[in-house]
Amino acid sequence: MRLAIVHDYLNQAGGAERVVENFHRLWPDAPIFTTIADRDAMPSSLRDADLRVTWMQRLPAWKRHFRAYLPLYPLGIASMDLRDYDVVVSSSSAWAKAVRTRPGAVHVCYCHTPMRWVWDYAHYVEREQFGMMARLGLPPVIAALRTWDVRTAQRPTHIVVNSRVVQDRVQRFWGRSSELLAPPVDVSRFSVASAPGGSYLVVSRLAHYKRIDVAVEAFTALGLPLVVIGDGPARASLQAMAGPTIEFRGRVDDAGVASAMRDSRGLVFPGEEDFGITPLEANACGRPVIAYGAGGALETVRPGETGVLFDTQSAASLADAVRRADSIAWQPLAIRAHAETFSSLRFETAFRRIVERTVAGQD
Repeated sequence: MRLAIVHDYLNQAGGAERVVENFHRLWPDAPIFTTIADRDAMPSSLRDADLRVTWMQRLPAWKRHFRAYLPLYPLGIASMDLRDYDVVVSSSSAWAKAVRTRPGAVHVCYCHTPMRWVWDYAHYVEREQFGMMARLGLPPVIAALRTWDVRTAQRPTHIVVNSRVVQDRVQRFWGRSSELLAPPVDVSRFSVASAPGGSYLVVSRLAHYKRIDVAVEAFTALGLPLVVIGDGPARASLQAMAGPTIEFRGRVDDAGVASAMRDSRGLVFPGEEDFGITPLEANACGRPVIAYGAGGALETVRPGETGVLFDTQSAASLADAVRRADSIAWQPLAIRAHAETFSSLRFETAFRRIVERTVAGQD
C-alpha cells in the first residue's frame, strides 16, 4: 500500500504543521506533497522529509508574498500528481483537501477548518485591516473560492475534524459529516515545576484578532505582571497601551516557551480559536489557563480544575477571571494529567485506526 501526505503549505511552524509532524512519524517513508516549503521556517523534524513542492515554489518573492498568491493555490493543488498512491492523508485548512486521487484510492482529510477568509469574509477583512483596493478586488475572488471549496470538499473519502466548532462548519458549509479527533499535543516537551511563578503569560502571534489587547488592558489595570511572547502586526499598538507591568519578549524558541510556561503563574488565552493547542501546552506544565469561554476552549478547559473561563472579551471580565484563578488552590499534577489525554501518542494511535478502518471499508 503506497501512502502520500498532503499539506497546504510548509512555511511556518504552527498547530497544523504539528499535525503533519505526527503524520510523518506514523508514515516516515511517505512523501509530503505541499504547494510551497520553507525549510528554515517549518518544524525541524520535517526538514529532512521527502518534500514534493509545486511550481508555486518558483513564484517571485513567495516567502514574503505567499498570501498575495491566494487565487493560485487551487491551481497548485491541482498540479499534484498522486496517481501512484493507494492512500492519501491530508492536513487541510484550505487547499489540501482538494487533491485529486486515482479511482479507488482512499483519501482521509484531517480538517483544521474550512477556509476562514472565505466563509467569514467580512470579519476577516476587518480584523486583518485590509486596504480599500483589497476590499474592492477580493469579493469576486471570494465568491469563486466558495464555489470551489464546496465542490472540492466532496473529494475526500472521510473527513476528520479537530473540534465540534469545525465539525459544525463542515456540516453547514460543505454538507458533509465528519469524525471528531482532537489534535496532538507534544506533552513530552513540557515538565511541571514545583511552584508557580509570579507572572501570567501570553503566547501568541500578535495579530489584532487574537485580542491580546484585552489581556494587556486587564493586567495594566490590575497592576499585575504579564509576560507576552510572540510578535506580529499588533505589537506596536499593544506596547503603546501597556503599563509598566507588561513585558514583551518577542519571538522565543520552543525550549524558551516551555520554560516560560513552567515558570509562569498561568496562561492567559483571550482569543477565540477553533481548538487552541497552547492552553494544553500550559496544562502540560501544570499551569492553569484563563481563557475566553468560546470555541475550542470550551472543549479543553475544565473550570475550577484546569483553568477558568471568562464570558466577554473585555478587560473587566478577564480581570474578574484572574481574581477567581488566584483564589483557587491548583493541583499541578492533576492539570498535567488532563493534558496527557491529548498526547501525540493518543492522536497517532487514533488516526492510524481511522485510516485503517477507512481503507478496510473500501475493500
